[in-house]
Amino acid sequence: MLKQFFEIKNGNFVASEKNKVNNVNLKIENQGEIVSLLGPSGVGKTTILRTIAGLQKLNSGEIFLNNKLISSKKTHIEPEKRNVALSFQDNSLFPNYKVIDNINFGKKRANGSGSTIDVNEIIKLLHIEPILEKFPHQISAGEAQRVSLARSLMSKPDLLLLDEPFSNIDQSLKDEIQVSVKKLLKRINLTTIIVTHDSYEAFSMADKCGIILNQELKQYDVPYNVHHEPNSIEIANFLNKGVFIDVKVVDSECAVHRLNHEVLGEIRGKLSNNFPSGAKVKLLLQPEDLIHDDQSKLKLEVVDRKFRGTNFIYTLKTKNGEHLPVFVHSHHIHQHEKSEKFGIKSPIYIDHLVCF
Repeated sequence: MLKQFFEIKNGNFVASEKNKVNNVNLKIENQGEIVSLLGPSGVGKTTILRTIAGLQKLNSGEIFLNNKLISSKKTHIEPEKRNVALSFQDNSLFPNYKVIDNINFGKKRANGSGSTIDVNEIIKLLHIEPILEKFPHQISAGEAQRVSLARSLMSKPDLLLLDEPFSNIDQSLKDEIQVSVKKLLKRINLTTIIVTHDSYEAFSMADKCGIILNQELKQYDVPYNVHHEPNSIEIANFLNKGVFIDVKVVDSECAVHRLNHEVLGEIRGKLSNNFPSGAKVKLLLQPEDLIHDDQSKLKLEVVDRKFRGTNFIYTLKTKNGEHLPVFVHSHHIHQHEKSEKFGIKSPIYIDHLVCF
């Protein structure tokens, strides 16, 4: 068993003064794991992929693949010798080749130990059948993305790099393709790094997720922990997970911790960070944390309501001016209008008390 299948040690990735990521440490322990790198556009995610692929040189640090050093300040293995496939966000197809020839070109490049995949399976999985005889200028951006992905898969890489692979695909098709591609990657045990700015995509596709903000890898963990236990206010705000409210730690010594809010009253749960009793902290309150209860005596004013298909998101206003988001299932017996009073179940219990 390899100690680490892939590793970046103290990597500094630089494309320009603004487009760089410093001191990146990232490990993929087992072959076949899928990792997502999540961050806003222009933060340097693509620069990391290009450097791993060998298209750019590493400014400092080290990159290992299969226990082999492929990039450092002094070492640079050429791209064609890395057996790393990079599928670009933009159209990178050969313009004078038909779609089917572009896909088969990946098969001709196959020179590694990756799993053999049937080309017809890939074509069907990515819904490419109707465009096989067309040229790249005759297909849409989303279709070109799928063809590029198919070509990369056919090359039997040891490591697959995907740059915003589903960004141009219609939503009606995107979910299906994401599920199918993930199943395929797992079945053939192909280690993959996906760059995206879509948190839902990052969480659903990956075994681990890295958050890149302000030229740094801020958090690298399983998606569940990134979602429920962001390690900073900065990450919570980027993920747009909810709002922060001022609370006081009443008891942090017992099995169930207790906080107090001026309006909401007692809030119970498990503190993610250690705070002494009496500490004044900011609590992350997410829409799913509060439970609607028409019979509750704790009532707040509705100031906004958004319909999201399966649910509504109500925004409630407290007497001290805080705005709190709450999920309510769309099949709830009645809808609440602006300025109405809206009941919140109390005392409030939240599994993860994320405080800073």
